[in-house]
Amino acid sequence: MTTSETHASFSSSAARPGPIALLRQAVADIRSRRQLIGYLVRADAKKKGSDTLLGNIWWVLDPLLQMLVYVVLVSVILENSQPDYPLFIFAAILPWKWFVSSVGDAIGSITTQDRLIKQLKFPKIVLPTATTVAAILHFVFGLIPLGCLLLLLYRDRISGNLVFLPVIAAVQFLFTLAFAYVVAAVNVFYRDVENVSRHALRMWFYLSPALYGASAIDRIAKSHPTLIEVFKLNPFYVLFTSYRNVIYGSTTGAPTGPDWSGLLVLSGVSLVFLALATILFKRVEPAFAKVL
Repeated sequence: MTTSETHASFSSSAARPGPIALLRQAVADIRSRRQLIGYLVRADAKKKGSDTLLGNIWWVLDPLLQMLVYVVLVSVILENSQPDYPLFIFAAILPWKWFVSSVGDAIGSITTQDRLIKQLKFPKIVLPTATTVAAILHFVFGLIPLGCLLLLLYRDRISGNLVFLPVIAAVQFLFTLAFAYVVAAVNVFYRDVENVSRHALRMWFYLSPALYGASAIDRIAKSHPTLIEVFKLNPFYVLFTSYRNVIYGSTTGAPTGPDWSGLLVLSGVSLVFLALATILFKRVEPAFAKVL
């Protein structure tokens, strides 16, 4: 397919339903295919669990291994003096791994099902929805090593604020689902999305307060006042800060609650983003079979 034909897929002047109609159709599609989404989630978990020797154990080991790499790099080599740094970095690795796995699976959720899309008429939005829901398992399994770290090494940092983890995760899920719809749809027309995403996500992680925390950004902001405002536009500034507040607490170990104001704003932005992403997906959905 030529580039002009690809762009034509996005800008066809044929009569189309309006944004509200597209949103209603998307909601109806997902509600009517709940059982299919559940089946796809179970199939995804089973497949990923059987693809490796250790199976689902890797979902527990992987965030711990990532934590170990960053602890050696930052604490040992760069001699960072952050107290209890393993727990500090794990509080960022846990949600980030969930986000990255969601985006990675969503990117190919349409293009890897080309035969299914060409042969059957069913709502394609089910596919990225299922992969994003399935990725929640990564977060759930990540809670196992988190619990072990807290119980075995950092009992003094356990607080009642841990009950807010599902609230923070719900906000992240809204943002992640919207992002998944966008990359899944765009990747059908521009297959470079998968290659670009690997580098973009890596840069996104390093520009987020993951390895160094929000306090480091505040120190930089003293000499670059506008920089802190730019960093705060990053959704993971709010998410990492909130996760870290309830898991790690403060530098002194005192319990700290989530960034409620930031989470509230991010929830609103994510809902708008989700609506726009859904409209985009449903708008270009009829062209998927032609392009694939």
